[in-house]
Amino acid sequence: MSKAAVGRLTGVFGVRGELKCRPTPRGTDAFGPGKTFALGSLPEAREVRCTGMRKHHERLLLAFEGFATPEAARELVGADLYAEIEPAELAVDEYLDADLIGLRLIASDGRELAHVVGVRHFPAQDCLVVEPGGALVPLVKAFVTAIDIRAGTIGVTLPEGLLEG
Repeated sequence: MSKAAVGRLTGVFGVRGELKCRPTPRGTDAFGPGKTFALGSLPEAREVRCTGMRKHHERLLLAFEGFATPEAARELVGADLYAEIEPAELAVDEYLDADLIGLRLIASDGRELAHVVGVRHFPAQDCLVVEPGGALVPLVKAFVTAIDIRAGTIGVTLPEGLLEG
C-alpha cells in the first residue's frame, strides 16, 4: 500500500462544518466515517479523521473531527486529502501523475522545451503543467507522441505559441 491523493476539499457547505470534496479517480471509494486522511497543500502537515460522509446533489460532503463549524472548516479548503490505497493496475498508455512529474518535454527535432511540474485533470482531457511559464499541454495523442518514463522524456509535437506566456 502507498499514500495517494484521493480528493481535494473545495469549499465549505452549510452551517455544520461540512466540506465539499472533489474525489480523484483513485479516491472514489476511499471515503467514509472513521477513515483517516493526511492533508496536503497546507502550511503544516496534519491528519484528519472523517466523522461523516454524504452526497448532496451528486456532490460529496465530508465532516472531520475538530472542524464542526464553517469557520473551523474554512481552513481546510484547498487541501488535498491523501490515504493509503492499493497500488493501481495501469493499462498500456496509462500513467500516474507522480510518474509524469519531472519528465522533460522533447520536441521532434530533439530540443528540450520544458519539464513537467504537475498534472491537471479537466473533463475534456488531462493537461501537463510545464515550466518555464506554467503552460498547460493537453495530454492527447495529437500533441504527445511518446512517453518514456525510464528515459525521463515526453516526445511532443506542439503548435507554435503553446508554451509562450
